[in-house]
Amino acid sequence: MILYSIIPMETVFENMEQVEKQELKEIAVGHATMLIEQTGPFEGKIVRLISPDPQDYLKEQFAPGQKIQFQPEWLA
Repeated sequence: MILYSIIPMETVFENMEQVEKQELKEIAVGHATMLIEQTGPFEGKIVRLISPDPQDYLKEQFAPGQKIQFQPEWLA
């Protein structure tokens, strides 16, 4: 990656160590896979949808940012 900027490199990268990495969980819903950020014990926010069916990307309930509830892995 090349970054062209008039801002000093120290200023651009000063908080890079403090950035939290998201803990993403992979959930299968039918033939689609979702990456979610867990917000509660059995709920989360959709971060990314991975599906072979283009129609899944048009469904509002699968849109990134939507809340989703899921079963724990030991019940699935």
